[in-house]
Amino acid sequence: MINMVFTRFMAIYGHKFKSSFETETEMRIAKREWAMSLGDFSENELVAAVSIAKETMAWAPSIAEFLTILQQLNDAFGLPDVRHAYREACFNAQSPTSHAWSHNVVYQAGRETGWFELRSEEEKVTFPRFNYHYEIMCRRFRKGEILEQPVAVAIEDKQTNTLFIFIQQWAKDHQLSPEVGSSLLYYMTKPEGSKTRANFRAKSQQRITEMALTLELPQ
Repeated sequence: MINMVFTRFMAIYGHKFKSSFETETEMRIAKREWAMSLGDFSENELVAAVSIAKETMAWAPSIAEFLTILQQLNDAFGLPDVRHAYREACFNAQSPTSHAWSHNVVYQAGRETGWFELRSEEEKVTFPRFNYHYEIMCRRFRKGEILEQPVAVAIEDKQTNTLFIFIQQWAKDHQLSPEVGSSLLYYMTKPEGSKTRANFRAKSQQRITEMALTLELPQ
């Protein structure tokens, strides 16, 4: 693939590129360095990056400049900006399988992050998770992998939605905001009888005491 990159650079930049190497040995060493730096990228990504360099740079890019292009490839593949993707995932986390997603990678990243988490937790918690999964899904898509399409709501999603509705009603019954209710009952998303669930429930009970509220948390 590095040979393809160098061949296209020679065709695009001509003497400007060739003159960067005084000898065949220098070019061979350069190719090896480029190969080491770009080994994790697919041919699809490299072709797209070369095209961007052709349109935006008068001189052939350095390795560092080319890596920067590669890290900003989403536009070239029609992928939404991560912030737009995150907002779309949050706004449609209630019924993810009925939404017409702007791109499948947004759905995939939302699913990996967790629909309930996107609905109930703060952005400072969920955005880093979403950003991580979104980058993975974008890389897989740019490499040409066919990602699973959204399907009818699975059993686990129905259970999640039922829990979400219960938490919202519980918050309403106790005159709490949906955000506070979701935060207090977050422990219910953890497996019953688990130590993690018990720890989160204890923290919620402590918070209720600090808020000077008189109410009992469900099991």
